[in-house]
Amino acid sequence: MGRSLRALIVLAVLATAVCIAFLSTRYRVEGDWTVGDRASLSPTTTQLLDALTDPVDVVSYARPDGGLRNVIRDFIERYQHHKADITLRFVDPDSDPEAMRDAGIRIDGEMQVNYHGRSERLVVLGENEFSKALMRLSRARERVVGFLDGDGERHPLGKTNADVGQFVMALGGQGVRSVPLALAAIGKIPQNIDLLVIANPQIKLADNVVSEVVDYVDRGGHLLWLTEPGEDVGLGALWAALSLRALPGRVVDGNGQAFGLGDPSFVAISQYPKQAINEGFGLTTLFPQTAALASVPDPQWKLESILKSSAQSWNETGPMPKAGEASANISQDINAGEVPGPLDFGFALSRLSPSPDHSEQRAVVIGDGDFLSNTYLGNAGNREFGLRVFNWLLQDDKLIDIPERVAPDRQLDLGQTGLNVIGLFALILLPGALVATGLAIRWRRRRH
Repeated sequence: MGRSLRALIVLAVLATAVCIAFLSTRYRVEGDWTVGDRASLSPTTTQLLDALTDPVDVVSYARPDGGLRNVIRDFIERYQHHKADITLRFVDPDSDPEAMRDAGIRIDGEMQVNYHGRSERLVVLGENEFSKALMRLSRARERVVGFLDGDGERHPLGKTNADVGQFVMALGGQGVRSVPLALAAIGKIPQNIDLLVIANPQIKLADNVVSEVVDYVDRGGHLLWLTEPGEDVGLGALWAALSLRALPGRVVDGNGQAFGLGDPSFVAISQYPKQAINEGFGLTTLFPQTAALASVPDPQWKLESILKSSAQSWNETGPMPKAGEASANISQDINAGEVPGPLDFGFALSRLSPSPDHSEQRAVVIGDGDFLSNTYLGNAGNREFGLRVFNWLLQDDKLIDIPERVAPDRQLDLGQTGLNVIGLFALILLPGALVATGLAIRWRRRRH
């Protein structure tokens, strides 16, 4: 190869490198090969950013030394690539310590997110926290949810197994304030209540309470009603107002064995009827004790099923097997009024509101309240499904399809065979190998 040819090759390589370097300053190409795409923003966050119409201003109170500003800048740049009008400003907390103390700044790197005239403080740097702050700020105003209280209902601030305190904390993370509503004492549902929740009363409600609840619905109020099998607390007028009825007994579903459920009264589903609440949702939800629901003739609402049991289900009206008894002891009895599945046990209701603004009135009735309780909230998609229901009822449809981001490679699911292999290795094979190695070393030393 001649010198001239070698020189041309070197020049060509250098020219290519210069062109690539120049193009890299004009265009950006990224790829994320991590499991779960954890190195880039999730589709959930990009959907939220697309819904934000106004600029976002971020102020970070980070010291110039230590490298924290670079970390924060890189983090915010991921958001700026999807929304160009996100601005980031740094303030040195040491420049005016007294002003920082008055402003409540205590941690180096603390951020203040400003949007639409409102602000949120963040002390943890992460996509989950930052995106949730944007979600809260994107609400036009704080939403207030009233939980009917005073008749043994699930308490929104309670920590017992049957209460819904953990779910209410999740609602708070989305800018929703939940308050107990002792209707028997105050007499009337306040006008600032955006949604009324009836969560499994244990005793019969007073006539004036039932009357006010029905009037609230007739006035155009939004409602979530969590009922239970055999629940009889004097809400017959509400059933009529919602054009629904509950079937006798409780749903039993033979399909639960596919999910590893031994109790036939536990209904697990992973396929959902087509409705806005279920759009893009594919997680499994678990409902421990479920009442089947049905519509009445000539309903006054548009009724859409959101929860449906499998074809192997029916509404069992007889006694359920006790703990430890075989579920094969129960079978469908058509003569007892037991209806074969699939059975609806959740409905979304909508109609033109009778209120002066004639907006869309919404209600949801679900034949189980345990799925949002502190005991069962952590099961698969229960929490996410509950948030979707509330977002739909509060008419925040754009926030329905925003599930929490998870990393699938952070959880190791092992069956019984895998656990047995690990136990055999850890308890027998590994100790046995160590003993054999020790004996072999001792034998060799004795020979020498």
